[in-house]
Amino acid sequence: MLTRTPHLFDDATKVTPGDSRWQGHTSDDYWAFVGPFGGCTAATILRAVMDHPQRAGDPTAMTVNYCAPIAQGSFDLDVRLIKANRSSQHWCVEMTQGDGDVSTLATVVLAERRPSWSHPQASYPGAKAFEETLPYPQIAAPWVKQYDFRFVEGEPKRGGPAGPVETFSKLWIGDRVPRKIDALSLLAMSDAFFARIFHAKRELVPFGTVSLTTYFHADAADLAAEDTTRVLGIADAKIFHKSYGDQNGELWSPGGRLLATTTQIAYFKA
Repeated sequence: MLTRTPHLFDDATKVTPGDSRWQGHTSDDYWAFVGPFGGCTAATILRAVMDHPQRAGDPTAMTVNYCAPIAQGSFDLDVRLIKANRSSQHWCVEMTQGDGDVSTLATVVLAERRPSWSHPQASYPGAKAFEETLPYPQIAAPWVKQYDFRFVEGEPKRGGPAGPVETFSKLWIGDRVPRKIDALSLLAMSDAFFARIFHAKRELVPFGTVSLTTYFHADAADLAAEDTTRVLGIADAKIFHKSYGDQNGELWSPGGRLLATTTQIAYFKA
């Protein structure tokens, strides 16, 4: 049953408009081990663009570069429309705190999605139904408690065989308090896969996303038509080398529509 009170996710991503400089505040509910959950930060930035009076179109692509640690408390967002044409807009957003140093830098592409030839090249991965899959036990980080993770394959484990293991996962992801999937929650969930290095090493190691890119393959009308509170995600990695590793993922609706694809590069210490 959907909540009728303000959802914690909407509270966490709330922004206050200004002329070009908007304001926000970190959320304890979406805190990770040493800073805010990166997906929540990305969604907050996207909300500022989506709420901007000059905004036209739906998100098509977004890249977020996490330049420096984000401290608990308030932050400023410098929101700028860089270029617009008849069908797309290009935005740049800088997040700053305190002395004005940039902590997060994002670019966002919005587009007017028009009917066209369509061909779903990727195949729906399929999975046991959400209701038939056991919830993953909660772990210490507050942001994890805001989601309902249900692993179909590749749940993270501690200990086990020597040497790296497979990093593929297939899982259902939904807000623990159900919320309809929109562009903001879809973006946050694109960063909600547990770090692939945790799967490969079977242990928690120092880790941080450096750059996240998400491509949206559904606009607001598509998401409204799917009318879902959860997605089926798959994630994997291709390489861990000299302190950096990649991660790639797909987010699907239960009805079999590819909603978003994502990739990131992350620092680790192991």
